[in-house]
Amino acid sequence: MGKPTGFLDYQREDNSSCEPLERIKNYNEFHTPLTAEQRKIQSARCMDCGVPFCQNGKVMRGMVSGCPLNNLIPEWNDLLFHDRREQALKRLLMTNNFPEFTSRVCPALCEKACVCGVNDSPVTVKENENFIIENGFAEGIIKPSAPKVRSGKKISVIGSGPSGLACADLLNKRGHSVTVYERSDRIGGLLMYGIPNMKLEKWVVDRRVELMKQEGVEFVTGADVGRNTDAKKILDESDAVILACGASQPRDINAPNRDANGIYFAVDYLKSVTKSLLDSELRDGLAVSAKDKNVVIIGGGDTGNDCLGTAIRQGCKSVVQLEMNPKLPDERAENNPWPEYPKICKTDYGQEEAIAVFGRDPRLYCTTVKEFIKDSENNLTAVKIVKLEFSTDPETGRRVMHETEGSEEIIPCELCLISAGFLGAEKYVADAFGVELSQRGTVLTERDSFTTSADKIFTAGDMHIGQSLVVRAIREGRDSAREADNFLMGYSNL
Repeated sequence: MGKPTGFLDYQREDNSSCEPLERIKNYNEFHTPLTAEQRKIQSARCMDCGVPFCQNGKVMRGMVSGCPLNNLIPEWNDLLFHDRREQALKRLLMTNNFPEFTSRVCPALCEKACVCGVNDSPVTVKENENFIIENGFAEGIIKPSAPKVRSGKKISVIGSGPSGLACADLLNKRGHSVTVYERSDRIGGLLMYGIPNMKLEKWVVDRRVELMKQEGVEFVTGADVGRNTDAKKILDESDAVILACGASQPRDINAPNRDANGIYFAVDYLKSVTKSLLDSELRDGLAVSAKDKNVVIIGGGDTGNDCLGTAIRQGCKSVVQLEMNPKLPDERAENNPWPEYPKICKTDYGQEEAIAVFGRDPRLYCTTVKEFIKDSENNLTAVKIVKLEFSTDPETGRRVMHETEGSEEIIPCELCLISAGFLGAEKYVADAFGVELSQRGTVLTERDSFTTSADKIFTAGDMHIGQSLVVRAIREGRDSAREADNFLMGYSNL
């Protein structure tokens, strides 16, 4: 380890962030990195434990504990402490294709499993990772590195989100010729349009895409395979196809007057804002706007929080975030011990900003929408909400949800954003390639496999496992690349 007593000598210090009332004035990232010397001190806090749970990445009681990519965290923390930054970068890139993404948007599963965090604050793993990769770009260490020999095999990757990009990156490095098809006008999938700019500035995505282009990966935008682009033609021209189209089928809310104007799915809303921001700095008027509107967000997850931060930046009149489940405890419960992922209540950047602007936490727990209320012109004017109670079915043991009698309330709302999760892949893509879907709406494969029911077609990411994290999508892309490579070559060194 870098400094045997580092975890005793130094306290955790995070990157500073701009105050909420200041950062909502723009859509820029709002964290200021520590200096190189300060970052070195933070890397010294890594204990180099005998069993580093931070890189474990195993599912424990339904949730991942530690890094799904099995990042070599103690190793590159040690190298960072000793100012061996290029070597630290090499160790980081051994397991993670895109640290510049994960170090911005990952919820830091590694830190939740950090041994140092059992009795103290965990190591700043996520920020250390960001320093290593950004230093690599700044110092010119990261350069295009196209393969010297090509295999003669052609791979088509459908979808340019984190799993598709990771799969394409590895297969290209192996020497295969890779083409990535994206239905949107920009490459990146949810990295581009599903995550707002203040969380991941889009030049970061463009920088990586440009690097991959220089290394030989081809990208085709505006290619909606199964609709305006022929799947059979792609299949006939490819030695293997990887489907990495995400779990983009949103879960809807079945309530009266759902057809009212002013109700949008969260991802459609976020995409409209980011696209307008990139196309015209919001001057084209094409973004769905929350300005001067009462906003209700249905869903308490990360995407709901992103909608919250975006609506506040647009100048909403008020905002409420509905969460069907009860509030989680502020500290770990006895039945949720370390190193399980902590099931605790967190206040994310969007909630922080709502508190600063409106003086209260925007979340209403155990609450859902019972009815949308509209005017004579079909415009949304309010929502009827209702409280929920939970009990256990004595026969099945399952939790049962039911409305609390007399708890209905009408609140004003001109813009409602549905962020209730996703049901799986969009069926038309699977149908176009003739692959079977599971009951969950994901592409059907054998356990721990990426091979679909159709010949030479593989899958990866949310399309395979359902809605998940960017870091898990990258791992999916890496693993599917290895399986496809083995199919093509009879072995794989990926």
